[in-house]
Parts: sequence; C-alpha cells; structure tokens
Amino acid sequence: MDETSHRRIVIGDVHGHYEGLMILLEAIAPGNNDQVYFLGDLIDRGPQSAQVVDFVQQSPYHCLLGNHEQMLLEVHKKRVSTSKLEQAWLSNGGHATLTSYKDLIPQNHLDWMLSLPTYLDLGDIWLAHAGIDPRIPLEKQTANQLCWVRDEFHHISEPYFPNKLIIIGHTITFTLSGISPGKLAQGQGWLDIDTGAYHRKSGWLTGVDVTNHLVYQVNVFAQALRILPLAAVVTKFNPAP
Repeated sequence: MDETSHRRIVIGDVHGHYEGLMILLEAIAPGNNDQVYFLGDLIDRGPQSAQVVDFVQQSPYHCLLGNHEQMLLEVHKKRVSTSKLEQAWLSNGGHATLTSYKDLIPQNHLDWMLSLPTYLDLGDIWLAHAGIDPRIPLEKQTANQLCWVRDEFHHISEPYFPNKLIIIGHTITFTLSGISPGKLAQGQGWLDIDTGAYHRKSGWLTGVDVTNHLVYQVNVFAQALRILPLAAVVTKFNPAP
C-alpha cells in the first residue's frame, strides 16, 4: 500500500489556529479513502475559532468533544453572565473565541458541538480528548473524565486496553517531565499529540498519519512545516515514582 491510500489521520488540539490547520491539511492532503479525526479543543486561545469550527463542521472529518467545547456549552446552557464557569472559560481563551464569532455563536455551531462524541473506538486505536480514568470501568466514564483527566491517566503503570493504543490531546506534551516542545509523549498504552499550537514556547500543531507512522507539524507562528517519521518525534514519558 502506498503512503496515500486508506490512511487514518489524527489531529491534535487546534485552538483556533485556522491558518495553521489549512497548511497542515494541505500537506497531509487527505483523499476520499482517508479518515481524519480531530481530538477536540478546536476553539479558544487562538484567533480564528469560528473559522475552525465552521470548517470542521462542514467537512467529512470526525471530531471529538474537548474540554474547551464542553466549557462553552456549559456556559451557554446556564446563560449566567456572572457565573464562575463563564469567567473560567473566558480566562482560558474564551474571549478570543467570542471575538472570532463577533460575540454571537450561531446555534448550529452549538448544536454540532453538543453532538460530538467523547471517544471513538477504531479497533486497534481508541481516541479521546484527555484520556480515561484508569480507576473507573469504561461504561461508567463520563464526559468529565474523558475531557479533563490528566495525572491519573498519564501515570498508569500498565495499558488500560491490552490491544488498543489510546491517542489523546488536552495536555501539552512539553508540560510532561522530560518532553521537549514539539515532541509527542508516549506512555503505557497511550500517545499524546497535543504539542501546544497556541503556546509561544511551542507553536506546533500536529497531525499523525497512524497508517504510515508519519507526523506532520506546522508551527503556527512561523508557518513552518515539517514531516517526520513517528519514531523521530516520540519521547517516552517516565513519570516520577
């Protein structure tokens, strides 16, 4: 099989960087037989959240619910402008999202976000935004676990699934001990591909061609593109005892 046939491509947290996403997708060039999956957090922090959501919503691609979409939906549901929840969302990038929408988020975008799944099981690959709480059976996991979990998941001593690789975003890889900016982090049965597109310390937006073990990265600030073998970009995460 050549490198453009029947690929499975997973894209990390975009966070409103529409122009960087367009450069990334142009390089990946998904074909009709390829499957593309976004891990959530399309919105917040970056300047073009509205454009990112509009593009992904109208595309044939798949997308998961991220914690930033979840925050926006909770704020909209409560409709209380002084709520602590709204202030938390605004201080975590929501202001940039509202600006990109000119302060009015259309109902069709909200309805679409509300329809997003919290995980996708692709057989040998399992996708979630943040991971999975290793203390809880799969059937009892909630959106809060799947969109927000961090340390409990990253520090698991053995894979949650014996025969599935969990691919996640949510936690910027360089915030994990021993991981440099732009690198992917690999733990026990999981791979973190959120390389911090919005963060000045990194700027890298990552897409992984799981089929061909290739990593596509665009630096959203320098608009630089690189394509590397997966093995060259992955660093093993060794949690402190």
